[in-house]
Amino acid sequence: MAICATIVAINLSDNKKVPNIKGRGQPFMGIKDHLTVTACFIAIGLAIGGFPALAESEEVTSKKEPVKEIVEDDQKVSDPLEPINRFTSGFNQIFRKVIADPLITTYKAVTPDPIEKGISNFAKNLTEPVTAASSLLQGDTENAGKAIGRFVVNTTIGMGGISDTATDLNMTENQEDLGQAAGAHGMGGGAHIVLPIFGPSNLRDVTGDILTTLVNPLHAATSAANAGTSYAENREEIDAMTKDSVDPYIVERDSYEQNRRYKVNNGETRFIDIPDFDDEDDTDLAGQ
Repeated sequence: MAICATIVAINLSDNKKVPNIKGRGQPFMGIKDHLTVTACFIAIGLAIGGFPALAESEEVTSKKEPVKEIVEDDQKVSDPLEPINRFTSGFNQIFRKVIADPLITTYKAVTPDPIEKGISNFAKNLTEPVTAASSLLQGDTENAGKAIGRFVVNTTIGMGGISDTATDLNMTENQEDLGQAAGAHGMGGGAHIVLPIFGPSNLRDVTGDILTTLVNPLHAATSAANAGTSYAENREEIDAMTKDSVDPYIVERDSYEQNRRYKVNNGETRFIDIPDFDDEDDTDLAGQ
């Protein structure tokens, strides 16, 4: 990653000021420079694979039930490696601030919005086969068929996935992976793990990613590109979640695990009914 940062700096220093198509007073990059920054941006994805899930967890935490309580067992996080995880998390935060964030800022500054969107669409399209296979393992033939359809449409009509034509045709996206498939069959997340550079995960999800990569070696690069674009889009939300927190590690850990439970349950949360004692007391008083 440090090498990537050096290459980008050298390339940018060689550019001359010419009229650009995004922003004002910024250098217009040539094809070689765009490829260099894009390659480094994908490498960043390898470094922040778990962090996009943190921003998505805000939608989960905002949903509340007034007279129900989430099943307690579902909310417990197994963290026997907490001392090691905390150290790794601290290293990752430094890595993001020193290397990843500056590179992403440069990437977004010099890359036109249409190109950014095209890269994001291309990366997401390559995840569709994994979604199809994971959905079949869960017995969800509907989503599997939809994923296959999206992949075919975007790969052909969408020019290799650069354009998300499937979404324009109301073929909605619902990403799945082997970790979610295992969770749907009752397997818990297992011990929480913070991977160096890669970020938060757990034993079940790491195992799923390894198995997927063994079957399809391109999965690692695809996931990296997808994670890189997702992190770039949600970086402000992720920073806001941990900025004023007393313990950023706990926030990141619980947010990741909560988001994964949400995805495993396809947006459904298990609740138990809590008796409304106030109503019962009011009824008893009325009877007297």
